[in-house]
Amino acid sequence: MAICPECESALDFEEEDVDEGDVIVCDECGTEFEVVGTEPLELTKVEEDYDEDDEEEVEEEEEEE
Repeated sequence: MAICPECESALDFEEEDVDEGDVIVCDECGTEFEVVGTEPLELTKVEEDYDEDDEEEVEEEEEEE
């Protein structure tokens, strides 16, 4: 079982049911984590200001250059 690095509570999900790119939310503190690896399980905190649309805008700007 995975543990929230922010509040140290157990994260309520089955590790074998997640894929890279999935977002997990801690039920206790509400922090969002993105699954960046599955073997072994690796989570990274999702930045509050991060939005998938931001990533698309950066890619479009790079293509224009």
